[in-house]
Amino acid sequence: MSPNIPITDEHIHIDPRAKGIDAVKQFQNAGGTHMMVVSKPTWTLGVEVTKPDDYRAVFDETVNIVRQINELGIGAFPVLGVHPAEITKLCERMKLENATSLMKVGLEIASEYVNEGLAVGLKSGRPHYPVSDEVWQASNSIMSHAFSLGKGLGCAVQLHTESVGEPELEDIASRAKSIGIPLEKVVKHYAPPLVDVCERIGLYPGVLAGKGAIEEALKQGSRFMMETDYIDDPQRPGAVLGPKTIPRRTMKLVETYGEEVFWKVHKENIESVYEVDIEL
Repeated sequence: MSPNIPITDEHIHIDPRAKGIDAVKQFQNAGGTHMMVVSKPTWTLGVEVTKPDDYRAVFDETVNIVRQINELGIGAFPVLGVHPAEITKLCERMKLENATSLMKVGLEIASEYVNEGLAVGLKSGRPHYPVSDEVWQASNSIMSHAFSLGKGLGCAVQLHTESVGEPELEDIASRAKSIGIPLEKVVKHYAPPLVDVCERIGLYPGVLAGKGAIEEALKQGSRFMMETDYIDDPQRPGAVLGPKTIPRRTMKLVETYGEEVFWKVHKENIESVYEVDIEL
């Protein structure tokens, strides 16, 4: 089915070791037109980071797969960064201060790609599982460094964090404000449909398009983006949501809500946050 509107997955992983381009074709055949392709965690690609330049292998792979996706006629854009769970992996073999420094320099390398026009945003955050106070503080320091880099580049920073409600979103926003990055450039990836809360606080939600979530988001407005967080991992097929999810869900929701609101969700919001052109 050919869409009359752009349909964008705002957070998806594509791995050439897994379904790779076949997953992109599933997305395309279901009606998808654009995707923000996020670099995968290093350890899922078999990369053991011991020095900052080790991150380049992950970033280069993401940029290369995006090039292949664009050749299929899908508008794809790379988002590069250091997964916040990396801190736990690194602390298995080095001191916390060394792990923190390594992750910060990794983000600086990702920012080089943005500066050169090879990527459109950074990825950071803090662990989604319980950690010690020291690791939590270090993780917030790393996230703040990402905000500083994003501010300097004028680019979006996507965040992978713990499960959030209003207090957690307020805490993230206060840290971003203290750095001075525009809050609309701070994207809460894997967000619940707290569209009104995010709008009031200033952060931008990438709402996970699970069952009923987009309907709930639309009750609160259209200031959000849609994502699957498709992991493209042979060990976890279809996780978190499959690549066809957003095209299929959007087509179905258009029957009830019309096309106009999805022009905003899939085109205008993406263009505003990431400063890219979403064209059919």
